[in-house]
Amino acid sequence: MEYNLADLFESVVDVVPDREALVHIDHPGTGAERRLTYAGLDAAANRLAHHLIDSGIRPGEHLGLHLYNGIEYLQTVLACLKARIVPVNVNYRYVEEELVYLYRDADLAALVFDAEFTERVAAALPQTEKLRHLVRVGTAPTGAPPVKAVDFTEAEAAGSPERGFGPRSADDLFIIYTGGTTGMPKGVMWRQEDLFFSGLGGGAPTGEPVSRPEELSERVAAGGDGITFFPTPPLMHGTSTLTAFIGFNFGQRIVIHTKFVPEEVLRTVEKEKVTSMSLVGDAMLRPLIDALNGPMKGTDCSSMFSVSSSGAIMSETVRAQFQALVPNVMLLNNFGSSESGFNGTATDDSGPEKGFRLRVNSRTQVVDPATYEPIAPGEPGRIAQRGHVPLGYYNDPAKTAETFFQKGDERWVLLGDMATVDEEGIVTVLGRGSQCINTGGEKVYPEEVEQALKSHPDVYDALVAGVPDAKWGNHVAAVVQLRDGAAPPSLDDIQTHCRTRLAGYKIPRQLVLTDRIQRSPSGKADYRWARAVAADGS
Repeated sequence: MEYNLADLFESVVDVVPDREALVHIDHPGTGAERRLTYAGLDAAANRLAHHLIDSGIRPGEHLGLHLYNGIEYLQTVLACLKARIVPVNVNYRYVEEELVYLYRDADLAALVFDAEFTERVAAALPQTEKLRHLVRVGTAPTGAPPVKAVDFTEAEAAGSPERGFGPRSADDLFIIYTGGTTGMPKGVMWRQEDLFFSGLGGGAPTGEPVSRPEELSERVAAGGDGITFFPTPPLMHGTSTLTAFIGFNFGQRIVIHTKFVPEEVLRTVEKEKVTSMSLVGDAMLRPLIDALNGPMKGTDCSSMFSVSSSGAIMSETVRAQFQALVPNVMLLNNFGSSESGFNGTATDDSGPEKGFRLRVNSRTQVVDPATYEPIAPGEPGRIAQRGHVPLGYYNDPAKTAETFFQKGDERWVLLGDMATVDEEGIVTVLGRGSQCINTGGEKVYPEEVEQALKSHPDVYDALVAGVPDAKWGNHVAAVVQLRDGAAPPSLDDIQTHCRTRLAGYKIPRQLVLTDRIQRSPSGKADYRWARAVAADGS
């Protein structure tokens, strides 16, 4: 047995077949739900895997998942892994041009898609000649263009529930497409063994990784149940899918919703006794706070042990507000990326005054991007990780050469995040180098200013961008969404508030108020939108 995700999953199934594995609550508010045990999920994935094999999809070929959250999503990922087909996530917000790019760039041979996206899929198909097999979840909307696709339930029914697959390898691929904040999406190619250790914590994200593949199921057999993981962002983003697989590796239960609806999330926390919830920053935590202060006041959240965020920071002010409502929960700002997996967790004193400070794992360093040597304490560099890192970007040797490098006998990945490190090894993240604002020769990282803005009592959400300036080259602009009912602050009000937390050159010189901050479905910042809004308001 190797460190192959399908092999590892099956080993867990064999020791806890009757334990509940996956709960999907569909169309929140209707009460519709589906539940599968480990044996049931395994059989369902086997059925789809056999259908794909019988339809001519071969090991090493790529299958796109153009789906909302649902049992079908994780079932399809598992089916791909079992059949040695490479799963590829597809952002369901993409329109025709973006889909054509991704379908072609990823060399998709097959696609599983939600019926709601039929029109977009139909528009993209004529330009994606390699895509030859489609499976549709649900019934196509009335008037949608015809698409030659197999109904998911028929595909599932046609396949055998038994395993009967050939041997697999730790080298089998898992591709995660990441859109980032600039440029076209890139497919990060992970060997499954590397993803198991970097993205899934080697079977024990908070403890000692397993030392051999068989140890994973041995730990599950020796332990109990009672943990419920609730990844609330879309599964199309790597973090949520990896969270689900962390839960599978523990032999525990995963709960998912089709979409993020704060009131329904809290109902599920209470009903399913959720212990560990993951989300993305203030954009998801704030609505939960509003619901707990409003229509969901009194909801029993006492089962929750931890709430973790990855991809965006839960700011100090918002964390404090949630902690007051759910006092026993541990709030974790995790740091990682599609290219590195998990790097570290924020310290307790992270915030507007000291910055976003991390205790990183032993494989993470801050290096000089020119020499790849560790930087001196206090000097700026870029975060890098060694060891179990991806092979590179699919179909993009130039970007691969810029991001991945060999140092000694180890493979490294150079992330886009600038940072410093202190004498004790604590890393302070400055921000994405691509988003850095150069104002009068000084560098300003948006995340730092955003934390200060969010500590203002009238600010609900904020993004910061650079706007061209004749005197300074660029000036710092704050795009702000106010709390409901808050009186609009003046620029002077905002500047006075920020001066107690930031150096003068970091203070916003422009304030643009907006009804709603635009973010990705997972809550990640949309800086292109923020720059455009700030430029229009200048």
